[in-house]
Amino acid sequence: MLKDDVIFYVYILTNKNHTVLYVGMTNNLKIRLKQHQSRVTKSFTKRYNLDKLVYFETTRYVNNAIKKEKQIKKWNRQWKINLINDINPDWDDLSSRL
Repeated sequence: MLKDDVIFYVYILTNKNHTVLYVGMTNNLKIRLKQHQSRVTKSFTKRYNLDKLVYFETTRYVNNAIKKEKQIKKWNRQWKINLINDINPDWDDLSSRL
């Protein structure tokens, strides 16, 4: 894969009851989701059963992805909910779209 082909993802995971939101960033969302869902290591996502992908966006630039992830992490919960609702009002698991 050429460097120009790399895509970076900013994503939000939740649990089945939508009680906790997790914001992350990666350059391979499929693999990262498998890591979260495997629950092999002790982590925030394992503790709260966060395995449902409800939001993601892409960019070609790692700096943009890092900046966006940090920005969203600072938002209050309602702003994150609004972001999810804008593209995924039913809070469907989007992992099948990858």
